[in-house]
Amino acid sequence: MNTNMKTAMRAVGLILLTLSPLIVVPRTVAADSPATRVRVLIFSGQNNHEWKLTTPRLKEVLETVGRFEVTVTDHPEQCDGGVLKKYDVLLSNWNTFGSPPVTNWPVAVREAYLDFVRQGGGVVTVHAGSSSFYDWPEYQQLAGGSWNLGETGHGPVHSFPVKLTGPQHPIALGLTNFLTTDELWHKAGFQPGNEVLATAFSALDKKGSGRDEPVAWVRKSGRGRSFTLLLGHDVRAMESFGFQTLLRRGTEWAATGKVAE
Repeated sequence: MNTNMKTAMRAVGLILLTLSPLIVVPRTVAADSPATRVRVLIFSGQNNHEWKLTTPRLKEVLETVGRFEVTVTDHPEQCDGGVLKKYDVLLSNWNTFGSPPVTNWPVAVREAYLDFVRQGGGVVTVHAGSSSFYDWPEYQQLAGGSWNLGETGHGPVHSFPVKLTGPQHPIALGLTNFLTTDELWHKAGFQPGNEVLATAFSALDKKGSGRDEPVAWVRKSGRGRSFTLLLGHDVRAMESFGFQTLLRRGTEWAATGKVAE
């Protein structure tokens, strides 16, 4: 190889090295700007599941796509209207099941929660995030369902297919059935008016009901929207691509009524 050719090749190499950072810039700027990101407030701090592990994972799953700005509170009982107005959607990984430190919300917080939805805010519930306030009908209606005391049950954690049943809804559009390893509830409390997006068969040999059970649904309440995902028992279950996709899409839809992904 002559000297001129070597010089030319070194020049090309330097140009490529110089340009390589520019090549990846579009991937970075493709993330939404802070002003347009969906503002999510995760309710955490107590749950009859491993919330200290699952809450950080939920936050990470949402933030990794650059479309969400996520804040976590361990004290939803302190979230009045002044707090809630800063967000587009509330995600519950919190409940009062069992004997937790907090078993109620002040009246002002309850009213702020309902006003948030009436004014167009979104609510997302993950797994047992609605197992609270069985004496508060409006709360249960917004979630669309929860652990029904004396009725709901589940078998062992196992692998099972999830079937998309609402293919035309923006959350499910273009998605395919998927396999997950999770806890599958059967006979969950289920509110009239829910639109079911996904089901899973609860097998008798897994101590199930022997029928298809809803695992994801949506509902509207005035100007507000809610999305419930009964999957997500633990961090392992949250590693499912199907779970993560439904979580992101469902959170965006609850906040905006649209899905960009």
